[in-house]
Amino acid sequence: TFKIHILGCGSALPTSQHYASSQVVQVHNRYYIIDCGEGCQIQLRRQHIPFNKIHAIFITHLHGDHCFGLMGVITTFSLLGRTTPLHIYAPKELEGILMQQIDMFCSSLGYTIEFHAVDTTANKVFYEDDVVSITSVPLRHRVPCCGYLFREKSATPHSYAYCSDTRYIPTLHEMVRGVECLYHESTYMSAQIDKAEQYFHSTAAQAAQVARDAGVEKLLLGHYSARYNDENLLLEEARAIFPNAQLSQEGMIIEL
Repeated sequence: TFKIHILGCGSALPTSQHYASSQVVQVHNRYYIIDCGEGCQIQLRRQHIPFNKIHAIFITHLHGDHCFGLMGVITTFSLLGRTTPLHIYAPKELEGILMQQIDMFCSSLGYTIEFHAVDTTANKVFYEDDVVSITSVPLRHRVPCCGYLFREKSATPHSYAYCSDTRYIPTLHEMVRGVECLYHESTYMSAQIDKAEQYFHSTAAQAAQVARDAGVEKLLLGHYSARYNDENLLLEEARAIFPNAQLSQEGMIIEL
């Protein structure tokens, strides 16, 4: 079993349509959260994801729409009686902030938080367990940021790359070449490419270019700007370059 659960796929400005960025990668009976936007614990409950089987959380960068949900998740785990350590992988700047919040709001968790600083500039395997290896994928955003590439450890291994907030990187395809499924942010359409460049984001067409050049099987779009009422316009732009593109939506499960 290798599944991707979409918990949230919106960008920073809240809307009634989308939760902020968050996904769960399920490999066999182990679960990993990627990014943890506000309300993540509510989405975990709605999608019937077992809290006690979440082994680790991976944060791509320190913008609130990707990490404001951490304290809610940490507190909920405590209320549910978690005793096993929770591993959090993130840019090093998060550690001090997170520990201050835990000291303030969660002085008696009942379990330990194991923080691991991720080098966002390195393209290397930084995590391994018995079911997956995870590689960091350097991205270009306004703050240190990296994506995560999951590779299953099995005879017919599945693979998934999550590339969150980033400017278009012409060489990114080399780091995600041949993955089965690629999530690449598509905040804007090409008509707003000046906004994409200003705020270090990508267009749907640029996401599709990465997917095409990397030779991936499937492209997932997400992190939509709140300006678009019809996200199918983003999808049409991407499919003109890479036909096997799909809009991510809350509640969606992609099985590889």
